[in-house]
Amino acid sequence: MTTPMSFEERPVGAPRYAAPPPTGNGAAKPFLALTAVSAVLGVAFAGVSTSDFISHLDRQVHSIHCSFIPGAGAEIGESGCRTVMLSPYSSIFRESLWGGLPISLLALAVFAYLTMHAARLLLSSKRLTKHDSLYLLAAAALPVAMSGIYGFIAVSKIGALCKLCVGVYATSGVLFLAALLAHAKAEPSPDGARLPMTQYGRWFGEGVLYVAALSLAYMLGAPTSPKSLQGCGTLAKRGDSGILIPLGQARGGTPAIVVLDPLCPACKGFDERLRASDLHQRLSLEAVLFPLDSSCNWMVKDSLHPGACAVSEAMLCEKEAADDTLAWAFRNQAELRDIASKDDNKLRQRIEKEFPKVKGCLGSISSKNQVNKSLRWAVANALPVLTPQLFIRDTRVCDEDTDLGFEYTVATMLRGAKPS
Repeated sequence: MTTPMSFEERPVGAPRYAAPPPTGNGAAKPFLALTAVSAVLGVAFAGVSTSDFISHLDRQVHSIHCSFIPGAGAEIGESGCRTVMLSPYSSIFRESLWGGLPISLLALAVFAYLTMHAARLLLSSKRLTKHDSLYLLAAAALPVAMSGIYGFIAVSKIGALCKLCVGVYATSGVLFLAALLAHAKAEPSPDGARLPMTQYGRWFGEGVLYVAALSLAYMLGAPTSPKSLQGCGTLAKRGDSGILIPLGQARGGTPAIVVLDPLCPACKGFDERLRASDLHQRLSLEAVLFPLDSSCNWMVKDSLHPGACAVSEAMLCEKEAADDTLAWAFRNQAELRDIASKDDNKLRQRIEKEFPKVKGCLGSISSKNQVNKSLRWAVANALPVLTPQLFIRDTRVCDEDTDLGFEYTVATMLRGAKPS
């Protein structure tokens, strides 16, 4: 008689064949790996952008990487990446720190933290639960949200896109999608298990520490400019009311003069940086026109900005509307230069159509003499043939300080204290 097979005793009601407890990250593992790889790519894009920003803090001109491949496409000259980097939105704390704290550095810290956290979950021997993946998903939402904000700013405020920035935006989207799929594939949390708030708090604290440590290290090593207070020369002759054009509404601020060309792209960028800060409200700003157009400026052989003489005349013809004329010229610079390069008379007709009150004055001997007086004022003060130039209390802001270090320089000069 055979002996019946013995079965291991089990509690009544227990399933006949109990599955072994789940271990590891199972189906979520590939998506955790994709999350980590995306974060590493984000580190690369943000790191190259930060490196370019730092290289320009020495007040010199350097090449800028502008490519969808991190580290490729280094070039000197105008590009979307240069425009974005020199915009007032590329960094924060610009008045108290030379160049400010670059946004790309903060992105670098966030991506570095996400790389570490995703790798930690991926390599862990513990199973990935919905509670764990929920925090990863929330953390991955931060770069997506910031990408949306800065993408909107780039299009609506700056009017240019940086390929490195687009790389960060795309990387953020892939990272969030990977985290979302990892969350979908994660194993359900045990019934009745409470959210691990203590653990969430520890993870969040780690992320804050990443950002704080990298920011502090940057600020401690950030350069300063010893020339920011002394400036680069002073005015020998301030000028008379005939050539000075009041700009803006602040009349009780510190007296300042800006030498500009209404069709100069650098002047447009300067104006945008000034208006994006609160500095324009602290300055009583007046303009002296210096068109880099050979049709009226004998100091230039070729017209760098054709049509600038005609727009300058229009601003001098109706000083009360000079702000509106200048804003219109800035908005339509490329079109106006193109029209003037083909037919200066057509540009003048366009100006008269836009601003009817200048008819009879535009092109007159009086308006031409006013432009000529502005140019002779520049000669009397031995100014270089370039725009823009800014004078605060008759002290000239160095040309190198009108881009990344602009807010810091002007704020320092307004305080009248030595840079820290």
